[in-house]
Amino acid sequence: MEGSKQFKVEPWIEGMCLLLLIFFLVATLYTAFMIYLTAKAWASSYLLSSPFFSAFIRNVPGISIPPVQNQEMREALSLPDIKRGERVNILLLGEDRRPSEKGPSRTDTIILLSVDPNSKAVSMLSIPRDLWVPIPGYGEGRINTAHYIGEKNNYPGGGPALAKRTVQYNFGVPVHYYVKINFDGFRRMIDLIGGIDIYVEKEINDPTYPAYDGYGYEPLYIPAGWHHMNGDLALKYARTRHGSSDFDRLRRQQQIIMAVRERVMSLDLIPKLLPKLPELVQNFSDSVQTDIPMDVILELAPIAREIEPQNIKRAIIDSSMCINTVTPGGADVLIPIREKIRPLIEELFATPTPVASQLITRETLERQRLAVEGARIVVQDGTGEGIAEKVARFLLDKGFQVVAYGPADRTDYQHTVIVNYTYKTYTLEQLALLFNVRPEEIRHSPANLEGIDIRVIVGKDFSFPSDN
Repeated sequence: MEGSKQFKVEPWIEGMCLLLLIFFLVATLYTAFMIYLTAKAWASSYLLSSPFFSAFIRNVPGISIPPVQNQEMREALSLPDIKRGERVNILLLGEDRRPSEKGPSRTDTIILLSVDPNSKAVSMLSIPRDLWVPIPGYGEGRINTAHYIGEKNNYPGGGPALAKRTVQYNFGVPVHYYVKINFDGFRRMIDLIGGIDIYVEKEINDPTYPAYDGYGYEPLYIPAGWHHMNGDLALKYARTRHGSSDFDRLRRQQQIIMAVRERVMSLDLIPKLLPKLPELVQNFSDSVQTDIPMDVILELAPIAREIEPQNIKRAIIDSSMCINTVTPGGADVLIPIREKIRPLIEELFATPTPVASQLITRETLERQRLAVEGARIVVQDGTGEGIAEKVARFLLDKGFQVVAYGPADRTDYQHTVIVNYTYKTYTLEQLALLFNVRPEEIRHSPANLEGIDIRVIVGKDFSFPSDN
């Protein structure tokens, strides 16, 4: 109709926004990432030609345009080449920080996202925050403390860098980039899109839900059924753990992801938001942080337009892949069962493409984990057959640190016994697999006067693998 013009979005802008929508389709950080990176990419490739917008971007606190990566930089940093079809992996972090809190913080949400340019597919894995894992260079701890430790100790690259390294180390998946958003950013982004529709399967009654400002409680009650949630309620629904496990919480987060996607895809938001980008960038510059370079966004943009919903895989590390336990310090944690997690990792992140996108060799990864823990092991022969030295050499060949071997206190052990004196969880897990000892059969001793971490008393049920 003459006198009115339909707003037309350039194809590259549309593709880039679709890419960002896909990213947040598979993360609770969804909307913030879309707006923030869309603004940056738009500014870098188009609007920087405008003196007004260029000056505006330069003067917004917290806004910076990551440098373009040439081929030499990518190879030096072991980063993927999207044009060659190499998979791109991004760690999405939800920062557990309230307005009144200062200093280092933990990450309440940890999601590993992967985009495969070849198959036009996206994978996402939600990781429980209480997973007890080695944090490279800092011993063992909950995985959500890696960010805190990195911030507190001025780790190169800060908390996000140590969080990336920790996830890569424990799951064998190269982590190339990160995106981080805090509670306030999440709440405001949900409100920006007009809220989301969620079906609550069971009523939630949490009288001790912590207040947003960190003081006191904000009782939470959500009856079963459909609800239109604003940012505040969506955040509470995603975070509450009352009467449920952390795994239920992860499932609710994924439910929010799908609700956000449905809301955004049902609205013609991109044309409406583009004129507001300068204002949005300024408003959210203190809520979102990322190290994804502009050229990576632009390269992934056309791929995003071709990703269909059925090509998005979502999964969580659930109760079948963990063991609930209490550390010697009294912390309730989840011990990963790596032989159950590994097939899921391979299903979600394995790729036929070479170089940086491939999974780290399993044997190399296992040896690295053993080396980081550095568990000092004593091997004792409980069979009377003089096999202590042979078993010790067998373990040394596999990367274990055996510091001594010899006879046991008796020779009638029918089953192998593993005695744990510290908490070298990965080493314990691998020894239990080798000697066919169930986790609940491992003996834990609070006293260790001999400077060792683990004692293995070999029983008559042990036999060497046929290839040894």
